[in-house]
Amino acid sequence: MDSRRKRQRRTSKRCVSEEVSSVAWEFIDMTEQEEDLIYRMYRLVGDRWDLIAGRIPGRKPEEIERFWIMRHGEGFTAKRHGGYS
Repeated sequence: MDSRRKRQRRTSKRCVSEEVSSVAWEFIDMTEQEEDLIYRMYRLVGDRWDLIAGRIPGRKPEEIERFWIMRHGEGFTAKRHGGYS
C-alpha cells in the first residue's frame, strides 16, 4: 500500500461526521420574496444550494437546503399537517 492510500485511510477514519437529527432543526424563517426566489432558482438549477444562496444576501447554502428540506421533506410535511403518516 503506498503512502497516499495510507493517508487516505487514516483521514477517512478521523473524518466521521455526526449527523444531526433533522427533527432537532429550528424552522428557518424566510420572507415571501426569499421563498419565491428559492422556488424559482430550484426549478432552474436544482439542489445547487450554493448558487441559490449566492442570490439571497445573508443566507448560507446550508440554511437554504435546510429550509427546502423542512418545506418539502416527507417527515416535516406530515408534522405540519397534524401527525405522522
